[in-house]
Amino acid sequence: MSVISALPFLKPIHLKPPRISPGRQRRHTLPASEFRCLTPEDAISVFEIEREAFISVSGDCPLHLDEIRHFLNLCPELSLGWFEEGRLVAFIIGSLWDQERLSQDALTLHKPHGSTVHIHVLAVHRTFRQQGKGSILMWRYLQYLCCLPYVRRATLMCEDFLVPFYSKCGFKALGPCEITVGSLTFIEMDHAVRGHAFMRRNSGC
Repeated sequence: MSVISALPFLKPIHLKPPRISPGRQRRHTLPASEFRCLTPEDAISVFEIEREAFISVSGDCPLHLDEIRHFLNLCPELSLGWFEEGRLVAFIIGSLWDQERLSQDALTLHKPHGSTVHIHVLAVHRTFRQQGKGSILMWRYLQYLCCLPYVRRATLMCEDFLVPFYSKCGFKALGPCEITVGSLTFIEMDHAVRGHAFMRRNSGC
């Protein structure tokens, strides 16, 4: 059984179907809102959202299409997508890391025995921005990580202008990140997960 299937707060949200009058044709309807782990089949939709979100701001994407497929094959359980009526509107992709601070290898490697989740990217589709979806998705993702017994913390790197956003999500700045991409520099931030161990005992995880 997958980890996601054991988590009630990540199960797909289904609207109660309306009553169908006799003689009326029943139509298939997609769930209004669904949170689930991503699969390699979602890679193109993920990349399209990411490319639009980052290219105009930073000139590059945190993950290219082959890297998205790479992580969704290796560790799909560390991703989370938000779907509205079957359409991907926001996502997070992570992998495991086994050091206190991020290094260049963290951009491409998944360390199966690590206890730190490196969040590579969070992105929201342009038509769904300014609605608080990024914060909501991050909150759900962190709650999900609380139910993974091997995870102790989450870490990420971001540009200076994103520090206030991640601070509101509960992340703390660790200082300049060792990783640079071209002329871009980053701040490394982390969020403790082990401090929420009581949630594992009381959430049915």
